[in-house]
Amino acid sequence: MSESSSAHGAPSISVHTPVSGLNSRDDAVLELGRRVLLQESSALQRLAEGLDAGFSRCVDAIFHCTGRVAVTGMGKSGHVARKIAATLSSTGTPAYFIHPGEASHGDLGTVLANDALLALSNSGESPELTDILEYTARRGIPIIAMTRNPDSFLGRQADLLLLLPDVGEACPLGCAPTSSTTMMMAMGDALAMALLKLHGFTAADFSRFHPGGHLGRRLRLVRDIMHCGDEIPLADAATPMSEALVVMSAKGFGCLAITREGRLTGMISDGDLRRHMSDSLLRRSAGEIMTPDPITITPEAPASKALALMNGRRITCLLVVDSSRNVVGILHMHDCLRAGIE
Repeated sequence: MSESSSAHGAPSISVHTPVSGLNSRDDAVLELGRRVLLQESSALQRLAEGLDAGFSRCVDAIFHCTGRVAVTGMGKSGHVARKIAATLSSTGTPAYFIHPGEASHGDLGTVLANDALLALSNSGESPELTDILEYTARRGIPIIAMTRNPDSFLGRQADLLLLLPDVGEACPLGCAPTSSTTMMMAMGDALAMALLKLHGFTAADFSRFHPGGHLGRRLRLVRDIMHCGDEIPLADAATPMSEALVVMSAKGFGCLAITREGRLTGMISDGDLRRHMSDSLLRRSAGEIMTPDPITITPEAPASKALALMNGRRITCLLVVDSSRNVVGILHMHDCLRAGIE
């Protein structure tokens, strides 16, 4: 194992040091890391075991809130509050973070009468919360407190409590918020997931709130990227092939959807044309040339499923149909690839 000296003369450990080369210092560092993780894990276990009807009452209060959830906290609790607000908003419960210091200098105006307040403070005695708590209490805005101390200023002001177990911090000094913020983060996730279930929030809803990045691409639906309307290569089964080929060539998908009485009954592909190539091809009808009952997909299906289906069947296009077998779109493999679908 190689070591180098830092600017202060203390040896620094390479992040690429192989585990097999551990010395006593490495052992001590690993032991500390494991102790922190185990202590925080134990705190989460205590939190789960102590969850009671108070949690359900908090969920119900937020669920029936006609406005948004204002989430606040100071210091490390404030950082957790930002994350909780973001998680709530992205899972069907509109929420926003309000900094308690900024609230005292004008931002209280963002908290409306039909909102609810979720305030985080491990001790419950953060003085910066005083103004926002008094403001919301005077206006009858419900206050939900997340704290370990029900007898604190925050605990006494709250209408509802999310109590954290009184466990020590995982910090070796017992000072830095560690176990407490981990419990707050987890409690926020529990709230958001319970509310997600009550709202009937679906993967389709989630995709609408996450259009960007890898997650957004993975959650995109067929209807988001399919071609529809006049772009669909479509012909009735009775259409002569002399006309059907014109439509098929003009649309540029290398296939043609065939319908009877408006409903999908078959498809003509380049392969079908090669198999039926003869002098009589142009005199035959589209219904005579088509392959019946082609593979289809619904507009609400994930685009990733459509791509997997095309790859598995070694085809380049899928017809998109509704519950009545009406053709509502067409999807080409290139559409999936351009959209970054994997």
